[in-house]
Amino acid sequence: MAEQKKLSLIAFSGDFDKLTAVFTLATGAAAVGYEVNIFFTFWGLDAIKQKRGRSFTGGNWLTKLFGFMMGGLSVAPNSRFNFCGIGPKIFRSLMRKNNVATLEELVNAANALGVNLYACEMAMHVLGLEKKDFIPEVKDVLGVASFLHLSEGGQTMFI
Repeated sequence: MAEQKKLSLIAFSGDFDKLTAVFTLATGAAAVGYEVNIFFTFWGLDAIKQKRGRSFTGGNWLTKLFGFMMGGLSVAPNSRFNFCGIGPKIFRSLMRKNNVATLEELVNAANALGVNLYACEMAMHVLGLEKKDFIPEVKDVLGVASFLHLSEGGQTMFI
């Protein structure tokens, strides 16, 4: 019996285009039978926050300010050609026009396909976040060593 293929992704960025790449790879791999694990760290944690828009999430005034400035999935900026926040709206429109799944649809598909979502414990401490700040589909909070053990034997990509 063949061993199941595994893809582990490290989502470091909270940028719209990079998160789209993360979830496109994740859903594509899960659809063809891969075990898929996504480890969200630092700004990547924005993709899995309960609050999809701007909110003061965090423990103290500084981390709450970071939480507000990053904003969450619905206001994720493009890494290039953001155009003061209009860039992601243009991309979403182009995606719909070309019958391509939007970022939000990809996140929903990842959940439906059983993609494993993990939050980085160290980044959560730095940003003053708790597990309750994230969507319920987040399977666990992990440290680096646990994620490395989990991803062992498969391919790992950093985005």
